[in-house]
Amino acid sequence: MDKKLISAATVRELCGGISDMSLWRWLHDTDLNFPKPIYISRRRYWRQADVLAWVETQVEAA
Repeated sequence: MDKKLISAATVRELCGGISDMSLWRWLHDTDLNFPKPIYISRRRYWRQADVLAWVETQVEAA
Protein backbone atom coordinates (compact mmCIF):
# COMPACT_ATOMS: atom_id res chain seq x y z
CA MET A 1 0.00 0.00 0.00
CA ASP A 2 1.25 3.46 -0.90
CA LYS A 3 1.88 5.42 2.29
CA LYS A 4 2.97 8.64 0.61
CA LEU A 5 1.49 11.68 2.34
CA ILE A 6 0.33 14.66 0.31
CA SER A 7 -0.59 18.20 1.33
CA ALA A 8 -3.97 19.88 1.07
CA ALA A 9 -2.79 21.80 -2.00
CA THR A 10 -1.95 18.54 -3.76
CA VAL A 11 -5.29 17.01 -2.72
CA ARG A 12 -7.14 20.01 -4.14
CA GLU A 13 -5.21 19.68 -7.41
CA LEU A 14 -5.91 15.92 -7.68
CA CYS A 15 -9.60 16.63 -7.17
CA GLY A 16 -9.79 18.98 -10.13
CA GLY A 17 -8.36 22.20 -8.74
CA ILE A 18 -11.03 22.69 -6.09
CA SER A 19 -10.87 25.51 -3.54
CA ASP A 20 -9.94 25.08 0.11
CA MET A 21 -13.57 25.81 1.01
CA SER A 22 -14.75 22.97 -1.25
CA LEU A 23 -12.26 20.65 0.42
CA TRP A 24 -13.59 21.73 3.83
CA ARG A 25 -17.17 21.07 2.69
CA TRP A 26 -16.25 17.63 1.37
CA LEU A 27 -14.58 16.77 4.68
CA HIS A 28 -17.72 17.73 6.60
CA ASP A 29 -20.21 16.01 4.24
CA THR A 30 -20.62 12.52 5.68
CA ASP A 31 -22.41 11.32 2.52
CA LEU A 32 -19.29 11.88 0.39
CA ASN A 33 -17.07 9.73 2.61
CA PHE A 34 -14.01 11.82 1.69
CA PRO A 35 -10.77 10.54 3.30
CA LYS A 36 -9.90 12.19 6.61
CA PRO A 37 -6.58 13.96 6.95
CA ILE A 38 -3.71 13.09 9.23
CA TYR A 39 -2.55 16.00 11.35
CA ILE A 40 1.18 16.56 11.85
CA SER A 41 2.10 19.72 13.75
CA ARG A 42 -1.32 21.24 12.95
CA ARG A 43 -0.85 20.65 9.21
CA ARG A 44 -3.15 18.38 7.22
CA TYR A 45 -1.86 15.52 5.11
CA TRP A 46 -3.66 12.73 3.29
CA ARG A 47 -2.52 9.32 2.12
CA GLN A 48 -2.22 9.66 -1.63
CA ALA A 49 -3.62 6.16 -2.20
CA ASP A 50 -6.77 7.01 -0.19
CA VAL A 51 -7.44 10.18 -2.19
CA LEU A 52 -6.85 8.48 -5.54
CA ALA A 53 -9.13 5.60 -4.54
CA TRP A 54 -11.85 8.09 -3.53
CA VAL A 55 -11.53 9.94 -6.83
CA GLU A 56 -11.83 6.64 -8.70
CA THR A 57 -15.06 5.78 -6.84
CA GLN A 58 -16.49 9.16 -7.82
CA VAL A 59 -15.62 8.57 -11.48
CA GLU A 60 -17.26 5.14 -11.39
CA ALA A 61 -20.39 6.54 -9.74
CA ALA A 62 -20.80 9.26 -12.38
